[in-house]
Formats: sequence, C-alpha cells, structure tokens
Amino acid sequence: MTIPDEYRIADLAALTALYGEPRASARIKETPALQPAQRAFIKAAPFLVLATAGPDGLDISPRGDAPGFVEVQDDKTLLLPDRRGNNRVDSLRNIIADPRVALLFLIPGITQALRVNGEARISVEPALLERFSAAGQAPRSVLVIGVQTVFFQHSRAIRHARLWDADAQRLHDAPRGDGAATDWIE
Repeated sequence: MTIPDEYRIADLAALTALYGEPRASARIKETPALQPAQRAFIKAAPFLVLATAGPDGLDISPRGDAPGFVEVQDDKTLLLPDRRGNNRVDSLRNIIADPRVALLFLIPGITQALRVNGEARISVEPALLERFSAAGQAPRSVLVIGVQTVFFQHSRAIRHARLWDADAQRLHDAPRGDGAATDWIE
C-alpha cells in the first residue's frame, strides 16, 4: 500500500508534531537495571514474548513455563532457558547475527507489562543447562540476557482488549494448532 506523501509521517519532527513529547513520568520510569518490583514481576510471570532481529528479518516468539522460569541472576542479567519447541530456532539464529533482544513479560490478570531491552548470548554450559532442568529434561540452551533498559508499562491495550476478561475469551473459536488455514475462518 502506498501512502500519499502529504499523509505520511517520515521523520522525527513530524512524529513529534503529531504526538508531542512524552510526559516526564513516562521518561523517568525507564531504568538501566532491574529494581525490586521488576525482579518480583519477572519471578511471577509465566509468559513472555521475545523479539529479535536478524539478516532474514524480525522474529517474535512466545515463551512460557511455570512462574519463575526466567531467572534473575543479578540486576543486569536474566537467564531464559530455551525449552523444546518446533526447532525453527528463528530467534536463536537472529541472536547469533544481532544480539539485541526485547522481552515483554505478562502475568494473567495483571494489566501492566514489563518491558526489558538488552543483548543476549546463547549458552550451552552444562552446569547452567542442568540448573534449568524441568521434569528431568534440560533445555538445549539458555539465553544469558544483559539488561540495558527496563520499565513497567501500564498497558491500556491489555485492558481495552479485555485480554484477561473471561467473558471476552473465545475458547470455542480457538485454532486447533494443527496449522489448518481455516482455523480462524468463520
């Protein structure tokens, strides 16, 4: 789709003119290291979305397990086990080419999210793999993520989408997960 030039926002000045500057409260909530409340949120989160970029494009990948599956090693380091999946390893391929990552942590029922930006390395250190064993199975690798910025986002999007509202859930319409193209066609 082509956007006519008079309707296209193509530079920062035009974007700022349209949206204005962020409020001071939005700017100061970003920190370069994990704070106690952020550490607690990560420990309680059973789900995150991992975003990566690489030479073949972008990837966004859901990751989930029991709360606490992501370990806070210290205020600047997260450990994320890579459990068995579909073996596409798009995120891992991207990390090899470009270590920048973004994570979005979610907790069911909570309308805020935690955003973490940083750089990841892939580790297969045996002691680290063993440390993250679950149900007798070690992950194939563990992402060691160096935290660069972190902040809570009080997400209107989660509230407006009614993501955690049981009355809004469409469980009967959910795709079967078998890849059928008609899963969401009504």
